[in-house]
Amino acid sequence: MLWINNLIEVRRSTAMRSIDPKLCSICRGRGLCGLSYCPIIARAMASLKLGMVSGSRVIEGSSPPSVFIGRYGYPYVRAGPGVPPLSGDTLVYDHPESWIGRRIEEILDYRWSLVTGYTSVDVRRPFNRIIEETRLVVLSSKPVDVRVELSKPPRPMLSFSEEEPPQGPRSPMERMQVLGNPSIPRPVEKAFNDTDLPAGRAVVYLYESGIPVSHIQKIFSVGALGVKEQRRLVPTRWSITAVDSILSRELLKDVKSYESLNEIEVYVLRHYDNLFVSILYPAKWSFEWMEAWWPGSTWNPGISNVIVEGDYEDYHGRTTYPSIGGCYYASMLATLEHLSRVRRQATAVLLREIYPGFNLPIGVWFVRESIREMYRRGPVLKTSNLGEVAMLLDKVTRLGAGKWFDSSRLLKRISRSKSIRDFMRGSQA
Repeated sequence: MLWINNLIEVRRSTAMRSIDPKLCSICRGRGLCGLSYCPIIARAMASLKLGMVSGSRVIEGSSPPSVFIGRYGYPYVRAGPGVPPLSGDTLVYDHPESWIGRRIEEILDYRWSLVTGYTSVDVRRPFNRIIEETRLVVLSSKPVDVRVELSKPPRPMLSFSEEEPPQGPRSPMERMQVLGNPSIPRPVEKAFNDTDLPAGRAVVYLYESGIPVSHIQKIFSVGALGVKEQRRLVPTRWSITAVDSILSRELLKDVKSYESLNEIEVYVLRHYDNLFVSILYPAKWSFEWMEAWWPGSTWNPGISNVIVEGDYEDYHGRTTYPSIGGCYYASMLATLEHLSRVRRQATAVLLREIYPGFNLPIGVWFVRESIREMYRRGPVLKTSNLGEVAMLLDKVTRLGAGKWFDSSRLLKRISRSKSIRDFMRGSQA
């Protein structure tokens, strides 16, 4: 697979190395290699776009809007806008809420097409002209025409992260000019201008005003929210998890006041060589996120055994950051959104199986939007019998009910305990 080395900068898995290149001529994008995407198609789509900027130091196009704030060297970081060499409606290039249902090749194409021009900045004093212009672009809900002058032509590459969407070509930036008029929603303008409103409350206000989570994350990242003296640039990776966490904790306040579900509900979604399962158990709020990585998948490239990891919290929450990372809060937000809609609380156990065909980390948006889609489709099982849940897990998962129950703290607790009502019913028999 040497033909993709110069375009994808990512740890390559055993699954990719073991593919016979001759298979590509037979497969022609039909998925015979077992991957959840076709590297050749993704490369061809991206090459077409990157050919438009090859050797060029000037990029003119419509920012979706998009921004990237790095974290290496913090508090001194690289920051700047993402601009494709295209004008028009480019919103989908940086709008994860619209990516579910699209092929991974399409998503990689969007991300490859975004050229990030960056400048070095101290997050504590982000008041140079380029950052101010970038902030103005990010506040917009619609694409904004931008002209970026780079120090050197962008390097054709794509880098991957567990938290962020894939990042495309980048280069140091000398100048930036906003050519179009940003379309700033009134709630965004109000939150930006209110320099006495704490950042956390501003995030909640924007969410309740209907601003998409991905847009709030970018606004938060460019230091456009919060008390004036405390405004800072926030690395993209951190801002994504921070917003998911802030919104989850806010929704949880109301969810805890609701009655519990009347019965167990189980939801299932298969997507891009991933299996997602949510078990909502009628009890007070608790939450657990579990992942099982098969050999050849993203974070299990060469180990012979399936790796199972996870984190949980009880009714009173956590005091430490979950070791499983940002997917914990992305899945929690989607779950609490669902419980908030149905006005119920529950003990939520979410399981994810990741198979060898999925070997690219593409960001926690994938978890958040997949879980949202799973709840939209409705439960596949409603029951008062935990045994039926185990039977379903044996049917739909590869790991099996036994392994999942042994690995999950909350499932183990549920299966081994009885409620006071069950105890009283047993004593009266």
